[in-house]
Amino acid sequence: MTATSENYKSNIKRFIKPATLFILGIALGFPVFSMTYYTMVRTSTPQFCASCHEIQFAYNTWKTSTHANNAQGFVADCMDCHLPAPQDTYNFFYAKTAHGIKDVIVHFTGGEYDHDENREKAYASFKNKQCLKCHQNIMNIPEKRGAMLAHRTVLYPMEGYEKRCVDCHRDLVHNERSFYEYKQYKVVSR
Repeated sequence: MTATSENYKSNIKRFIKPATLFILGIALGFPVFSMTYYTMVRTSTPQFCASCHEIQFAYNTWKTSTHANNAQGFVADCMDCHLPAPQDTYNFFYAKTAHGIKDVIVHFTGGEYDHDENREKAYASFKNKQCLKCHQNIMNIPEKRGAMLAHRTVLYPMEGYEKRCVDCHRDLVHNERSFYEYKQYKVVSR
């Protein structure tokens, strides 16, 4: 065998191992990624959240709220309010996993589920960023100067006067109603 022939075989051997590992990585990585993504999508629906009897009350009260029924046709589901934005992939995945594990542990080991206590814990954890994901244009409210000024004090607070959206908007979601509330049909006094 000539030196050129041996050099050629040596180069092929050096190429085959990394190429094989790369192909094997793709062959194993793609299905794992796909299953993870599929699982995240399937477990990110209000119907999935409602599959636990502890969350059924929250699901039913969400369905009757303006977060599910409004003139704009937009629906804010569980993930929109209770988790970081999905574009913040790491924090979204971490928070979703942590909430899921907590809910499973409470489901199997917990006693009575206290809706009021859990509602207060959720409200205490809300940041204005979660509301502002959807409610971005709150400074432009024609014919409602008071609301515009109130929102300005939340968006641009003076030091020591910080407020959260849920300080004023506590009763939008997860309140027991015997009817479906539509924002466009609310009676507004002027």
